[in-house]
Amino acid sequence: MSRTKRITLGLTAGALALGAGLGVTGMASAAETPTPSATASASTDGSTATEGGKRGGHKGGGDRGQLAADLATKLGVEEAKVTEAIQAFREANKPTEAADGTKPAEGTKPDRSAMDAEMAKSLAEALGVEESKVTAALEEIRAASQAERAAALKTRLDTAVTDGKLTQAEADAVTKAVEAGVIGGGGR
Repeated sequence: MSRTKRITLGLTAGALALGAGLGVTGMASAAETPTPSATASASTDGSTATEGGKRGGHKGGGDRGQLAADLATKLGVEEAKVTEAIQAFREANKPTEAADGTKPAEGTKPDRSAMDAEMAKSLAEALGVEESKVTAALEEIRAASQAERAAALKTRLDTAVTDGKLTQAEADAVTKAVEAGVIGGGGR
């Protein structure tokens, strides 16, 4: 095996181990998180928002309540109408069992760009807004969200380097792995 392959495999293994370690650390710190205070309020999608604006309760970390609020602002539409339109779209597009009774294979996902296009079309029709405006707003919101996650990851990695938990080379390897889509953490 060539030296380059060994180095690449070593960095990849290190990045994966680090990713798993960060995940375990995140779960451990989440276990120690106090329950929401009495000032938390329920959103229309069942998650709760604390005073800091952080929301939770969704698989994959997505926040439909925040998506509705952001879309409403960008499109100049009432948030309740956007929330209702998003919920209707998600209900209509839930994964279903095939005619033979089998469920979708575990880990398979629908085509992301096709689902985004369908969602934009559905929301545009429900809200009476041009589809191109909805598409542009969804893209802006997604880009901002990805930038926030990337910044948060960078902050966590910088802290880990400062604390001596990682070397700068290891942190750079994790960043590169996330950007390449090898491990999660920076965006979809």
